[in-house]
Amino acid sequence: MSEFNTTSKLFNVTNKNIVITGSAGLLGSQFTSTLTKAGANVILVDVNESGNKKLAKSLSKYNPKIKYYKIDISVPTQVKNLKKLLKEDFSQIDGLVNNAAYTTKGSIRDSSSKHALPFEKFSFEHWEKSLQINLTGVFLCSQQIGDIMVKQKQGVIVNISSIYGLVGADQRIYGKNGINVPVSYAATKGSIINLTRYLAAYWHQKNIRVNSLSLGGVIDKKYQDKNFIKKYSEKTILGRMANKTDFDGSLLFLLSDASSYMTGSNLVVDGGWTAW
Repeated sequence: MSEFNTTSKLFNVTNKNIVITGSAGLLGSQFTSTLTKAGANVILVDVNESGNKKLAKSLSKYNPKIKYYKIDISVPTQVKNLKKLLKEDFSQIDGLVNNAAYTTKGSIRDSSSKHALPFEKFSFEHWEKSLQINLTGVFLCSQQIGDIMVKQKQGVIVNISSIYGLVGADQRIYGKNGINVPVSYAATKGSIINLTRYLAAYWHQKNIRVNSLSLGGVIDKKYQDKNFIKKYSEKTILGRMANKTDFDGSLLFLLSDASSYMTGSNLVVDGGWTAW
């Protein structure tokens, strides 16, 4: 076997059954597209059924057997039902990407969230909703799908975190534009990183690897103004915000055998934001 083929095999996810939560979102749809084109059987999980259906249709030429489920990952009974469906529809589950999150964009769309209020007046309802989706959802999905992995004696989990799980949000780049990352987002993303370590240690020698992927800010001109993009970019060593494609290689690395000796770790891909 040539060195090229050996290297390609390391990153091979062909025919692996991989669950992605928040699949209909900006990054979820990108991750789904990348993994599907790489040969994986991607299982779409999102409350946005129409978004999942549209995504599955757009990728059907790469894999006509894409499955999608309408699931609210913050509801225990729905996640238990997801586990049941996965066991019925698939012989095994090779990977789980805990990507779903109640993000700043979600906050903006929710007119009742009051996400832009100062910390002293931050809404308890918004705090609670963020925890339910961003953290409890990761707990429930890892618990139920992790149980499948324990029984089949193999699996990989990737938890999507953020630079704001590592450092405090620099208030100076936001001003009054209304897109500041709320305290609930920072708290949940920080918690995910240590939940990752806990699960990796808990499943020691079970052939289940658990890592987190902490991402920098992704450019999205639909809701980011030019001033914010300029200020954010100036704070990164690479001088720009991330494109949604910038994390594809990292995710593929964590889900494949290329990272076979990696667990309990946090991979930071942020253009150098946290390096200075």
